[in-house]
Amino acid sequence: MGAHEPLPDEARDRTEGPSPPGGLLDLLSVAAVVLDTRGRIVFWSPQADEVFGYTAEEALGRPAAHLLVREEHKDLVTKLFAEVMATGASWAGAFPIRHKDGSTRLVEFRNMRLLDDLGDVYALGIAADQRMLHRVETDLALSQRLVAQAPIGIALLDTDLRYLLVNPALERINGVPAAEHIGRRIHEILPFLDVGTLESALRQVLVTGTPLIDQYSVGRTPADPDHDHAWSVSFYRLEGPSGRVIGVASSVVDVSERHRAATEADRARRRLALIADASARVGTTLDVEQTAHELAQVAVPGLADLAAVDVLDAVLSFRRSSGPHDGPEVFRALAVASAYPTEAAAAADTVGDLASYGADRLITQCVHTGQPVLVARVGAEDLLRIARDSDAATTFSRAGVHSYLAVPLIAHNEVLGTFDLLRARNPLPFDEDDVILAGELAARAAVAIDNARWHQSVRNAAETLQRSLLPGHPPEAHGLEIASLYQPAQATHEVGGDWYDVIPLAGDKTALVVGDVMGNGIDAAATMGRLRTATCAFADLDLAPDQVLRHLDKITRGLEHYIATCVYAVYDPHDHRCHIANAGHLPPVLAAAGQRPRLLDLPTGAPLGVGGVAFHTTVFDLNPGDRLLLYTDGLVETRQHPIDERLDTLLHTLDGPRRPLDGTCQWLLNSLRHPDDHDDVALLIAQATAGGHVDQPEGRRGSGA
Repeated sequence: MGAHEPLPDEARDRTEGPSPPGGLLDLLSVAAVVLDTRGRIVFWSPQADEVFGYTAEEALGRPAAHLLVREEHKDLVTKLFAEVMATGASWAGAFPIRHKDGSTRLVEFRNMRLLDDLGDVYALGIAADQRMLHRVETDLALSQRLVAQAPIGIALLDTDLRYLLVNPALERINGVPAAEHIGRRIHEILPFLDVGTLESALRQVLVTGTPLIDQYSVGRTPADPDHDHAWSVSFYRLEGPSGRVIGVASSVVDVSERHRAATEADRARRRLALIADASARVGTTLDVEQTAHELAQVAVPGLADLAAVDVLDAVLSFRRSSGPHDGPEVFRALAVASAYPTEAAAAADTVGDLASYGADRLITQCVHTGQPVLVARVGAEDLLRIARDSDAATTFSRAGVHSYLAVPLIAHNEVLGTFDLLRARNPLPFDEDDVILAGELAARAAVAIDNARWHQSVRNAAETLQRSLLPGHPPEAHGLEIASLYQPAQATHEVGGDWYDVIPLAGDKTALVVGDVMGNGIDAAATMGRLRTATCAFADLDLAPDQVLRHLDKITRGLEHYIATCVYAVYDPHDHRCHIANAGHLPPVLAAAGQRPRLLDLPTGAPLGVGGVAFHTTVFDLNPGDRLLLYTDGLVETRQHPIDERLDTLLHTLDGPRRPLDGTCQWLLNSLRHPDDHDDVALLIAQATAGGHVDQPEGRRGSGA
């Protein structure tokens, strides 16, 4: 043994003093009792208290036969005692004794004669409860059988990591007889494994006492040196009852089948991850082109090197007829994505372009049959049926395209187009698993594309209705220069019920109106149109602003669940005075020439359709050069800021060098509105001019805010 080798346990015991006591004797509770030649108890160990029930004070000096033996057994005990004392022969066996509690118990005895230095003779009895002995014997037998018959490999290594025990299951796993393990280290038995990692883990368990459970190990053993196997290995420290570290035990389970299944499942997990990624990334907006782009992007590089989304042009324009097709189809390229820069991407159809493909083309076959088209290994002839023309086929071939897959985009039993995939750098051909995955991605995306195209159609119809109901270029107004703007919601591309109007009135007066019907879509736009028409009719009656709002409130109450806010103002250019009333709308802004912009302090009123609330007309001066801004809440409201803060921002934005009126609306929109805002905006700015001015007495100016 070299100097660097650790000493065996026995050598350490001899050179380093006594080792910690074992716990077996304490477990058995072995008692010692000494009798003199007359059979009196002269020594009584503490363990005897537990075995016999008597304390030393109760037992010492008394005849053992009278204290511990029942009457019917006294003759036999006396005879056995005499033989031991006379001949010195030892006696061992189980004998019934009388316990202090009156019960009879079997106790295992080892009796022998003792001789002291004075020549006196004594009898020593070593005793243990037979039930305890039987339980320990059973436990040991069970432990041995469990280890020997366990279907998993079990080994015990000492503190120097040398084998102490190996069961038959581990013997079969390692392919080495159990006897050859004993006293040897792991690397001597299993040189194919990553022994350094294993021994490091074992030492960690020895030092910390913390088990390592289900550690994965892959390698080869002499049992099968030509193939990799996988094992689940667990390590745990073994300690005696006194806490002395005996060594470390290991259990080994062959999980090679699970390992192979896991390797095969790893590919499936990556595919599931791709589907999860697609679920999060595809269909984030109600926009056809954006959804197609998201689908193409999610497919590379996990599924394909090049991905394209082509939708039937007839589907986009809602001209698709039902029934079988056997002629050419016109596709619109919506998205192309590549995993890396490649000339193959340039050979694909340009996004936005239309392309007609005959019935013999693979993409056309895909939409006609509604079934995937898989060409695992493409040849020159296949490329001519895939690419848009022969030049593109040559480019695909030069780029290394070797496998093709097209799956239909189907939503609500209607084929919308195809999801086209190519592999070039990825050496694996498409297979049936790829068909399933691509089909899953296409199915999810097709629903999003279908929703987007219907939404786009409805939005287009609503926006067409909305713009048809709004005035075109503001009419000429006496004494006013006017600019206006309407902007649909940017985040949802949804039209709503916001509107503005400029209505010429008798006497050169002009009515200025801005309103907002709650909600969006065609219904809100239609409701807006009805209110705008009614507003024009009431304005023509030359009613006061509060009376106009009262009539509009009555009409709105009859429009089912709709409510609306509105500001109605009438400007008279002859006295430069403006009469205004508010129905639950945000306050207008007055930017008087040479002064800081301010919010008009108007009675707010209730929204139209609430009913039962009076409206009030306020009068204020609007002198030449003064500007009045009417707007809907979409200009200033956000989800992150209080409305008062946003109104202050509006005033601050207007407080500066004046811009030309024509550009002010767009400038305000760009300055205040975020691209993610979810509401539409209507703006109306009126600037008083000198035209039509009639001098008025000083006392008439300034009544109102």
